[in-house]
Amino acid sequence: MKEEKWIHEGLITESLPNGMFRVRLDNGDLILGYISGKIRRRSIQILIGDKVQIEVSRYDSTRGRIIYRLPNKDSKD
Repeated sequence: MKEEKWIHEGLITESLPNGMFRVRLDNGDLILGYISGKIRRRSIQILIGDKVQIEVSRYDSTRGRIIYRLPNKDSKD
């Protein structure tokens, strides 16, 4: 049986080395997030101030995997 994970939305507040970021979740928690393999392979740039979806384990709620970068509302595509 696979481990179930929580998916939250958050805001990137700080960029750290090796693809790690500080993420402030919508509920106010501050956690450490790392980039998933798909984002790394596709060379998606994540910057401070970006909204992301992050997958958090039920066993360790202080770390999570960034799985999606949400589009900005103010940018015109």
